[in-house]
Amino acid sequence: MNPRSSRSLVACCVAVAAFVVVAIASRATSSQQNASSEKATDSFSPYVAKDGSISLPKDYRENFLHLGTWAVAKEANAPVHEMHNVYSQPEAIKAFQKKGKFPDGAVLVKEITNVSADKLTTGQSSWSTDDKVWFVMIKDSKGRFPGNDLWGDGWGWALFEAKEPSKNVATNFKTDCLPCHVPAKQDDWVYIRGYSILRKHDASR
Repeated sequence: MNPRSSRSLVACCVAVAAFVVVAIASRATSSQQNASSEKATDSFSPYVAKDGSISLPKDYRENFLHLGTWAVAKEANAPVHEMHNVYSQPEAIKAFQKKGKFPDGAVLVKEITNVSADKLTTGQSSWSTDDKVWFVMIKDSKGRFPGNDLWGDGWGWALFEAKEPSKNVATNFKTDCLPCHVPAKQDDWVYIRGYSILRKHDASR
């Protein structure tokens, strides 16, 4: 092999090696970016998928705290026909008590049940029986899912039925969820008045 061919071969090898190094570095950077993106999604909420799909927290009774319960009748002076039991994560409650607002990733689970009633020694009483539906809200102040009809006004919205708790049956938060929350708009769409555990913040103001 003559010197000129040798020099050409060396130059070619150097160029290939440089290309390989650049390709590896580019792939590593891309992997790091993807990992960071996935980590950001995971850290936002374990109940939210990359596409914004919301799942019902299966562990809310064990790991969340009870915020409050609403005894609901269809009209004034009518018997209670549903109980609305509301839960949230301990860390979300502590954040609200400190700052007066829910942090991103905070989850509110409203468990709606049928009721039974009877006249007991304490008086006429009603209590929860079997589950009917679950309503879930997940705080998102950054608008992470633009264009998704189940995210907006600072929250992700979902509704699950007892017959199929893995399926979110809500399709558009503006029609399926928001109307019931209009009276609570000034409190970030949450009926704070029913949750005495959150009033620690009010007492400190």
